[in-house]
Amino acid sequence: MEDILRPIYQERASWPSTMGVLLIEKNPNDTSSTDSFDYILLTIVNEAEEAVSIKHYLYKDQKAALHIVHQSQLEEWIMLGSNRKIFEWIFNGKIVFDRNEYIERLKKELHEFPFYGRKVKMGVEFAKLIRRYLDGKSFFENGHFLDAYNHIVHSLHHLARLEIIDQGFYPEVTVWNQVRHIRPEIFKLYEELVTSQESLEKRLELLFLASEFLIHSRTPLGSQHIVDILKGKDGSWSISELTQHPDLKYYSVDLEVLLEYLVEKNIINVEKVETKGHGIFHRYYRVTNDY
Repeated sequence: MEDILRPIYQERASWPSTMGVLLIEKNPNDTSSTDSFDYILLTIVNEAEEAVSIKHYLYKDQKAALHIVHQSQLEEWIMLGSNRKIFEWIFNGKIVFDRNEYIERLKKELHEFPFYGRKVKMGVEFAKLIRRYLDGKSFFENGHFLDAYNHIVHSLHHLARLEIIDQGFYPEVTVWNQVRHIRPEIFKLYEELVTSQESLEKRLELLFLASEFLIHSRTPLGSQHIVDILKGKDGSWSISELTQHPDLKYYSVDLEVLLEYLVEKNIINVEKVETKGHGIFHRYYRVTNDY
């Protein structure tokens, strides 16, 4: 099949915008990694009209998919972890074209996992964790236990990913298998939530209590990135300045929830700035003096 696909990826390799091409073959024991296709051709480009373009091919009884991905989209996936399969494709794919060793350098960078990249990813995961935890707690307090269950499962997942990243690893698709060895106490919480014979309400009550302690203990770690940014200039920040900061764009809709959480924990102070309206103030943010 690789010989059949060669003209397809050779054509893409001839484009000046193509940085590299990877060939990924289906793993018989894990067909989900290639979405049940026999082969994936991952083509990374630095110029494209669309962030992602996909084509499907058929040869006899075998299926192949060509994914043309803009470099900026790839970087976003890597930063946010929003496309888990991309890590497996990069790590396990066969390099069939590599302009100026772009893919080799990318693989090395992913293996080494630079500290700054870890700090950003931990901040993003922590923000998602806070969002899920607070939404889940609200559902629980209003008696919506199934919705609360859904959110607490997701919050534990983000907590697990936070711990894995802190240890210098990229979270894999099988994140619970990873965290079982890295932070068994978090795995135990997840296991108790999904396997306990207690009532759902009782399980959730215990999980929220345990999660609150774990989140509190991980707050300095999870907030380090945004705290460093806030300390990066004299004076306070408006919400507009924060949302437009290039390193905070990955937080997306979770940024405001994280800010409010850090205000509540006295890590960030709110400063009032007068507006033209009587008695109405702008809210500005800065790190507390003793933090």
